[in-house]
Amino acid sequence: MNYYLHESSYIDQPCEIGDGTKIWHFCHIMKDCRIGRKCNIGQNTFIGSGVILGDNVKVQNNVSIYSGVICEDDVFLGPSMVFTNVFNPRSFIERKDEYRTTLIKRGASIGANATIVCGVTIGSYAFIGAGAVVSRDVPDYALVYGNPARHRGWVCKCGEKLQFAEDRDNCPVCDISYIKISDKEIREE
Repeated sequence: MNYYLHESSYIDQPCEIGDGTKIWHFCHIMKDCRIGRKCNIGQNTFIGSGVILGDNVKVQNNVSIYSGVICEDDVFLGPSMVFTNVFNPRSFIERKDEYRTTLIKRGASIGANATIVCGVTIGSYAFIGAGAVVSRDVPDYALVYGNPARHRGWVCKCGEKLQFAEDRDNCPVCDISYIKISDKEIREE
């Protein structure tokens, strides 16, 4: 075992857990999960069957990651945020065969208490504000917040807000250059 598991946490087998990952207090990881290298799983986290977490994923305390969620490398999941996996749940109707896939692309950050409705894709390096309710796809580098979450601007890879006075902007912190393709797309130059 090349990962840390607190004695109060449970891992149902089989599961794949990468080297250097840390799983803290009161977590439950269900079978058939794939968790990458150097992840940090905060206390009181639930990870459903078949969830995939890439390398260096940071999961803060009290997060529920349900079946159908895929997080690529370097994703940040803020405290008490939650995913759903059924679009129209009812307690008296079993809909396990209707789980929708939710994809969180490389480097995206999701703020505290945000809710991610199943079936969406959150783009690379996107930034989801605290408390947001995301029910639509989010473009790469987009800044979204609110209920429902709306596109409010753009962020750099490093997380700083970009201004775009014209069709080009440089990050004021790390100096990466970006070009605005449209109101719905930017890319690194």
